[in-house]
Amino acid sequence: MKLSSVSVMSIIHDSVVDGEGLRTVIFFSGCTHQCPGCHNPQSWNVHHGTWMSVDEVLGEVLRNPMTDVTLSGGDPFMQPASISCIARGLKLFGKHIWAYTGYTMEELLTNGSADQKQLLSYCDVLVDGPFKQQLRDVSLAFRGSSNQMIWQKVDGVWFPNPKYLPPYCNDNRTVTSLC
Repeated sequence: MKLSSVSVMSIIHDSVVDGEGLRTVIFFSGCTHQCPGCHNPQSWNVHHGTWMSVDEVLGEVLRNPMTDVTLSGGDPFMQPASISCIARGLKLFGKHIWAYTGYTMEELLTNGSADQKQLLSYCDVLVDGPFKQQLRDVSLAFRGSSNQMIWQKVDGVWFPNPKYLPPYCNDNRTVTSLC
């Protein structure tokens, strides 16, 4: 593996379930969280994907210029150096980036590597936290379990997106305390 390559399970165009709007989704290989009930367990092993260069991934994603992009997996924060290069390239083309990770926002901000923090800096929305089967809730938009949060970056600062907070904590006092 070279820094300029990533292990990719698949690239899906025209998704409407992996973030708001019409999106191209890159499913990266590699995830050590290995959450019971994961909907992509085949992506846990980094060697189950196809090794692609950063340029190959960008070329495939940008083939559809009308969509924004979601980084999924596996966990994109498991290959952060090369995926940061991809995210930087996507931002140069004006792409809005969602990312899914089993890490929490707090873990990434306080204990994340420099590469993980760099990748996070290119993201506009982060869906964080491991999938917890006992907290599975099919009524939640864009996430699988109620422990997962959707974070949105506004002027460089991360906030829980109130549009997706569970009803029991979707009031101004609770939203302010989360920030």
